[in-house]
Amino acid sequence: MAHALISVKDLVKTYQMGDNVVHALRGVSIDINKGDFVAIMGASGSGKSTFMNTLGCLDKPTSGEYYLDDVDALNLTRNQLAELRNKKIGFIFQSFNILARTSALENVELPLLYNNKVSAKERKEKAIKALEAVGLAERMHNMPNQLSGGQQQRVAIARALVNEPVVIMADEPTGNLDTRTSYEIMDIFQNLNKNGITIVMVTHEPDIAKCAIDNVIFRDGKIIGNKKVQDRVIAGEELKKMPVENIDSSI
Repeated sequence: MAHALISVKDLVKTYQMGDNVVHALRGVSIDINKGDFVAIMGASGSGKSTFMNTLGCLDKPTSGEYYLDDVDALNLTRNQLAELRNKKIGFIFQSFNILARTSALENVELPLLYNNKVSAKERKEKAIKALEAVGLAERMHNMPNQLSGGQQQRVAIARALVNEPVVIMADEPTGNLDTRTSYEIMDIFQNLNKNGITIVMVTHEPDIAKCAIDNVIFRDGKIIGNKKVQDRVIAGEELKKMPVENIDSSI
């Protein structure tokens, strides 16, 4: 039986908004196994962002259980949570969130600065390896303003990989990218997943969701669908069908 890397049971999240109580999550339960590639979908206000914030240990639910790699994530101190995030989770955001005055290499090294067991030499070696994994090693000394949007997102993916996390959590990772570049990013994700990396991704784009293996649908704070993707889109094959002009990347 597959190992449940993420195990969530009866998650409830309520907010007090003046006199009103907002029910963001209403008893969400799900297991995500090691090696899964899950796309989280749903309309605005469906609960998917609150759910992802909980998975990322950025927010705590009102009640429920959450185990990440067999660690009870809801009963940790602030320092323990920070350590869990740094060691177990690689984050990727829609807006890239890379530092403007720092080279690609230095951006990727950043998570390792908090690990005193990694020397400066090892830090650089790990960062270069991560940039190689996303096809951007030749741009390691470029600044973000010298990189396209797709290249900046590659830097963000490399930064998420550098600590060798147990799961990558991506929040609308193609939201600011054109169609071709979106598939290039999905091609990287699919290759990482083939190599055993677990990916949980929020997206509102049905074609991007079809690049995942499983689609989980939220509505009104509940999971209303959890199914295998039929006719899965292989991003590399889609790229071969596209014209080569206006490419927002450099492999």
